[in-house]
Amino acid sequence: MHYLSLILLQITAALAATPDQWRGRSIYQVLTDRFARTDGSTTAACAVGQYCGGTWQGLINKLDYIKNMGFTAVWISPVTHNIEDHTPYGQAYHGYWQDDLYSLNPHFGSESDLKALSSALHDRGMYLMVDVVANHFAFDGSSTTIDYEKYRPFNSSEYFHPFCQISNYDDQENVEECWLGDSKVELTDLNTTRPDVQALYNSWISDLVSKYNIDGLRIDTVKHVQKSFWKPFNDAAGVYCVGEALHGDPNYVCDYQNDMDGLMNYPLWYPLTRAFQSTSGSMTDLANEVNSIKATCGDSNLLGTFLENHDQPRFASLTSDMALTKNAIAFTILADGIPIIYQGQEQHYSGAVDPYNREAIWPSGYDTSSTLYNFIGTVNHIRNQAVYVDPSYTIWRAMPIYTDANTIAMRKGNNDAQVVGVFSNKGANGNAYTQKISGTGFTAGSTVVEILGCTKLTVASDGSINVQMGAGAPKIFYPAAKLAGSGMCSL
Repeated sequence: MHYLSLILLQITAALAATPDQWRGRSIYQVLTDRFARTDGSTTAACAVGQYCGGTWQGLINKLDYIKNMGFTAVWISPVTHNIEDHTPYGQAYHGYWQDDLYSLNPHFGSESDLKALSSALHDRGMYLMVDVVANHFAFDGSSTTIDYEKYRPFNSSEYFHPFCQISNYDDQENVEECWLGDSKVELTDLNTTRPDVQALYNSWISDLVSKYNIDGLRIDTVKHVQKSFWKPFNDAAGVYCVGEALHGDPNYVCDYQNDMDGLMNYPLWYPLTRAFQSTSGSMTDLANEVNSIKATCGDSNLLGTFLENHDQPRFASLTSDMALTKNAIAFTILADGIPIIYQGQEQHYSGAVDPYNREAIWPSGYDTSSTLYNFIGTVNHIRNQAVYVDPSYTIWRAMPIYTDANTIAMRKGNNDAQVVGVFSNKGANGNAYTQKISGTGFTAGSTVVEILGCTKLTVASDGSINVQMGAGAPKIFYPAAKLAGSGMCSL
C-alpha cells in the first residue's frame, strides 16, 4: 500500500483547518482506549465497560497502520478528564462522562503525549479531530445525590438545568432542557443559555484548539443544546466543526448547518444501512435520500458520511455478507461529504449494540492483509486521486444516475475527472449479468478503468458503459488518463 503515501503527500502539502480544506479529507475514527496500548500489546485483555489501556502514545505508534489505508485525518475520543467511578455501566473509558474541562484524561496520557500526537499526525500530512461535549457533565448516581462542587469550572447547580429526564424526543424544548442518562449515571445538563456558560465554553474551546494544534472538532449531542449556542462556539474554535444531531430527517439535521460547519450524516445512514444489510433493501429510497439531502442541506459536502460509529451496531452485526459490506463501505467513501470509517471496520468487527461495538482493535494484530483493510485503502486511494486531479471534486454533488431493485449507480465529479460507482445488494451469491449505465459523463470512445479489478473498458458512443456485475461486488470507474502516476492498476 506504499503508493498511497505518494498521493497523501501530494494532497496534503499545506496543513490548515478551514471547512474548505477538510473537504478532501478522509477520517478514521479512533476510540482512544480501545485502539492501541503504549506497550504495543496485541494480547492484553479488554473487559466490557472497563478501561483497557489504549493511549495517545499507542496511537502514535500505529499511525502508519491508519495512513496506509489512505486516511488523511484521525478523530479521537474526548480528551477532558472524566469521572473515575466504577458505575453500574462501567468506567468512563469512552470519554463522554466529563467532570473537568481544564484537565486531560490521565488514562489516555499527558499534555505532552497529546501534543506529540498532533505533531505526529501533522508530520504525516494528516489532521487531528478531537471529540468534545458541551451539553453535559456526568455523575455516578441519581440527580438527588449530585455533588456539583466536583465539577470544573461549573461547580454549582446554578450552571445546570433543573433536573428532568428527557421524555419526549419530538419536543425540542424537552430535548434541550432535560437530562440524558438515568438514575445510575446522570448526565447533568448544562444551562447553555446562560451567557457565563457560553463565555466559558467559547474561551475553553479556543484555548484547547490552540494549545494542542487541533485541526477539527466532532461535537457530541448537538441537538440537546439550543441552536444559538453553536455559531459562537464554532467561531471560537476557529476550525471545522461537525456535530452529532441524531435524527433521520434532512430538514431537522440540515437546519443545524446554519450554525455549524457540518453534521454527521444520519439522514443518509438510515437508508444506506437498510439498502445494503440485505438483498431486499431499497435502492430507490437510498437514491431519493441522496437527492433530498443535497437539496436540503446548505452544503452536503461538509457532512460527515459514515456506516459505523461507537453508538450504532456494527454493520457486520446486521449481515456477515462480505459483498454487501464492501458495497456499503464504498458508497460511504464515494458519497458526498467527508467519509468516516470507524476503527475495526477494516477488520470486519461485528459487535452489536453499545458497549459490544466498542471492541479493542489490538487482538486483530492490526492485520494489514485483511480483505477490508486493503479494500478501504483502494477506495480511499481513488477518492484521494480524484481530489488531487480536480479539487472541485469535493464540492461536486453526487448524482444517482441509475437504480433498479438491486443496483444503484452514482457519479461524482466533473466530466472526465469523475468517479462512477455501481453498487449492488445482491450479495456474495449474486448472479453475473451485464448492466448498461448511462449518464456517466465519460467521453465517448475514451478508456475508463474499473479500479477494484484493474480492468479497462471503452466508453460507448452515447457515453454509457456496460458493466460486468457478479457475486454482488461493487464496481468503481475512473478515466484511465487521470490515473497516470497514481500507482493504481500499474498506471
